[in-house]
Amino acid sequence: MTNKSFVELVNLFNNNRFDEIENDINGIRFLKLRSISRKETITEFAKLEGFIKIKGQTANNIFKLIFDTVSTTENEINDYINKKYNRERNLRKKDEESLINEMYQLKIFNWGGNNNNSLEKNIINNYVKKIKSYKDINRAIESKILDSLRGYTLNSWYNHWTSILIEDIFKDHKTVLPTIGLIKKIDFFIHNIPFDLKVTYFPEAFMKEKLKLYGYGVELTQIKKICRELNIFIPNDLKDEALKNLLLKKLQESQIDKAREFITNLNSLKRKIINHSIENPNELKVWLYENQGEMRFDASNRFFLILINETNLSESWKLKRNISFLREKVHKHLDILEFNLKNLSTKFFWKKDNKDYSCKSDILFIKFRENR
Repeated sequence: MTNKSFVELVNLFNNNRFDEIENDINGIRFLKLRSISRKETITEFAKLEGFIKIKGQTANNIFKLIFDTVSTTENEINDYINKKYNRERNLRKKDEESLINEMYQLKIFNWGGNNNNSLEKNIINNYVKKIKSYKDINRAIESKILDSLRGYTLNSWYNHWTSILIEDIFKDHKTVLPTIGLIKKIDFFIHNIPFDLKVTYFPEAFMKEKLKLYGYGVELTQIKKICRELNIFIPNDLKDEALKNLLLKKLQESQIDKAREFITNLNSLKRKIINHSIENPNELKVWLYENQGEMRFDASNRFFLILINETNLSESWKLKRNISFLREKVHKHLDILEFNLKNLSTKFFWKKDNKDYSCKSDILFIKFRENR
């Protein structure tokens, strides 16, 4: 165990060296204090702890002052966080059922056809740079751009509130110490291990890689091929993902035996790939770290929650609002996680900076099959 200074620990945090922080005698204490380091909360905690020379000090100075004061213990930090969180949580509980009901109002999860969920890129690239007529650009605003804006806003709204609901599932568990407010790289501590929660679906790009590895080829190519054989109309004005989902829907609803056989075989292969990932979780954990977006890169400890609608992967988004189902699965996992802590070590290579990283990560697959 090391015994690093405040400045050294800050540098380790900024450079994604969580493994070194956790191996420091004051590392976890540092991270817990950092989780309440916003000006309002760190000031409140300092006053409760009897610090009087904090007026006019920055949040970071107060953070350092408390850290350097050995008499401020981890238990005191834990008590403050739990009390603060419980007050906030009790307020949210009053509206929780109503909020969940609101999430069920969303019928279609559609980002409006924009690039990588960027509304600005979509508008600039597909309308601003292509349309020269003032009249035509106004027509586009009234129709397609408004539809894109609506889809983007509704999806962002849905993701924001379901993320809060799902975080509370974790933070309500007895083994979890929450963080207060939005803290970068840490959402909560499980058995004193900091984690950043990542709620996602089975990655489309990972599935594509595995389909090719199994000799299936490109999914959309195979779908188009069977549609041509069955004389199913293929539109030419949709992007690949939207086209794939539309054609899959047509094949799923078709009464032709060959269409049903195609869908059955494709779904069987996808389930095989998913089940292999569940049995070998480290492969997907490493893939998720190595394929994260460059702008949002970090090597923090992560808890990956993978939501899977086995009936229709494109509708896995609906699982985010099935809170009672998620709570049962998550809490069951957390009940036994202590026995698997030694299996959390994760190493990955980041091509952009040509470095190896070491961290801890956990992954929980939650599968759901619709009754049809």
